[in-house]
Amino acid sequence: MASQSRPARVDRSSLGLPFTIEACLFDLDGVLTQTAKVHAQAWKAMFDAFLGKLAAASGVEFRPFDEVSDYDRYVDGKPREDGVRSFLASREIDLPEGSEQDPPGAETIHGLGNRKDRLFVQLIHTQGVEAYEGSVRYVHAARAAALKLAVVSSSKNCTEVLRAARLEGLFDAQVDGNITHVRGLAGKPAPDTYLEAARMLGATPAQGAVYEDALAGVEAGRAGAFGIVIGVDRVGQAAALREHGADVVVRDLAELMHGS
Repeated sequence: MASQSRPARVDRSSLGLPFTIEACLFDLDGVLTQTAKVHAQAWKAMFDAFLGKLAAASGVEFRPFDEVSDYDRYVDGKPREDGVRSFLASREIDLPEGSEQDPPGAETIHGLGNRKDRLFVQLIHTQGVEAYEGSVRYVHAARAAALKLAVVSSSKNCTEVLRAARLEGLFDAQVDGNITHVRGLAGKPAPDTYLEAARMLGATPAQGAVYEDALAGVEAGRAGAFGIVIGVDRVGQAAALREHGADVVVRDLAELMHGS
């Protein structure tokens, strides 16, 4: 009796992936959507207002927040409160923690974080959200290749951004700032959020590909021992992405697609 032939496995190399990869774990801002620049704009508006007020009250020189170097180094990819703490520590500024219920006007870690969040939401409502066309093509190709897909973001506005960018419904799992809070996960550069996404997809870290534009994000992918960490260089930091843990660096996900 002739043995039944098994269905041929899809060749993941057409997506620039090792044969062993079963799950694709995508960061949101800067990888899928053009919202990293909106986040940077909101961080700058919030911190510049705070720093300007502090400088006027203390007589020290006003040094504005740099939406490229300060954003990349201290806040990009991190949970909001971690970003506030990290940047303030770089300026040797101490503020009380406060609580999640602090109003945006409170001069606490949470108050500043809530102020930034309010500015970000205002900006996406007025400016809209654009997805990267190459990333959209890559996500659809990954779905066609029967890979499992997750979006992993520190943002608590992840669902709203996906909806605005018309990316809703494309992912099998979502780990965002709300899930991170409820489940007590450490934010990037810790690997917890990516490990949780892999668990939700039923994949081991070795079977997962991480796609990140943030230095903290590629660190998270490397710390989690994922099968491949792909850095997406949107702002000319290819060398830094490699130094922090990226195996491959591209300017757009479409570059990974053979024959695209």
